[in-house]
Amino acid sequence: MTSTPTGPEPAEIPEYPMTRAAGCPFDPPPDLLAEQRKGPLTKVRLWDGSTPWLVTRYADQRTVLADRRVSSDVERPGYPSPAPIQPGGSKIGFILMDDPEHARLRRMVTAPFAVKRIEAMRSAVQKIVDGLIDDMLAGPKPVDLVESFALPVPSLVICDLLGVPYSDHDFFQDNSKTIIRRTATPEQRMTASKNLTGYLDRLVDEKLDRPAEDLLSGLTERIKAGELTRQDAAQMGVLLLIAGHETTANMIALGTLALLEHPDQLALLRDTDDPKLVASAVEELLRYLHITHNGRRRAVLEDIEVAGQTIRAGEGLIVPNDIGNRDPGAFEEPDQLDIRRDARHHVAFGFGVHQCLGQTLARMELQVVYSTLYRRIPTLKRATDLDQIPFKHDGSVYGVYELPVTW
Repeated sequence: MTSTPTGPEPAEIPEYPMTRAAGCPFDPPPDLLAEQRKGPLTKVRLWDGSTPWLVTRYADQRTVLADRRVSSDVERPGYPSPAPIQPGGSKIGFILMDDPEHARLRRMVTAPFAVKRIEAMRSAVQKIVDGLIDDMLAGPKPVDLVESFALPVPSLVICDLLGVPYSDHDFFQDNSKTIIRRTATPEQRMTASKNLTGYLDRLVDEKLDRPAEDLLSGLTERIKAGELTRQDAAQMGVLLLIAGHETTANMIALGTLALLEHPDQLALLRDTDDPKLVASAVEELLRYLHITHNGRRRAVLEDIEVAGQTIRAGEGLIVPNDIGNRDPGAFEEPDQLDIRRDARHHVAFGFGVHQCLGQTLARMELQVVYSTLYRRIPTLKRATDLDQIPFKHDGSVYGVYELPVTW
């Protein structure tokens, strides 16, 4: 029987996002897990006083994310924005668009991320990983794993794929950090977005005259055919550049730290030559660590039913994949890290039409990293106490700012 939820009293509505427990950097906030135990739906209060619905259970999250009656468009009524935005500055690429425009633009960049194309890049990624490890081994100790390894690996890969000069990495990494930092002001975020869009626009202009074998050059063919504007091409480049290095870089560093804190799991991964176990470890770490930790945001376009209750058009939804991936109804002993677990059905990459375009690339990069780093540096360890490591509580992408390691 369908019912219309009345929701909790205003004073009882918890603030979102919630705070992780001290000393538990790999786990979702305890208050968030408590809401999951209470029921499948609850109201939460955002920075602007709005009270969207929080979808807490794994099965309901997949249902919502696959429902075409919910929107990713930040300009829709009820969209639960994670931070203040300025009009006209909210969309980067197609990620915050709905079909059919989302599908039209996404199809233009799907081919470079196909499984066969990505698999063909594996040897090149292996060479990058080995080269960076060689540099670490030849240099002084301790070393910051983020700056020396975790950030350069995906940055070098995505630069090569897009056709972006890696020599500009300081520029695009600094602006990327501003865009995804939750505490950045709208003006700071807008300035960073304009910086990156202008930068990509100049690259697109260069490739219109001198195309190469890269993704941006492929987009220029769409521009020449009248299928894409230069502005759209630049914005798509910004999206792919940010997504292509920020999430994977954080996953490399945070995954390494989690394994160092679980030496039995690290030993299993370090000592194996089974690619299936390596692939399983990647999926389990993606499930366990939830890099995107502020929830996927949606606006309801028409009345829908979630967990037997009616959510009205114009209301907002937040789908927190961190507790979805810790749902005991979907994963046995979900708070345990077990790299032998079959975790392939996690929602770390989302679900439905907006499922992460670059997930095949991310998986391959992580497989290469996790099968190489600990084998080549078997005595890798933290060079500081866990409570001294700065975690990214202030960003839309979770990870560590620094990870001092030695061996």
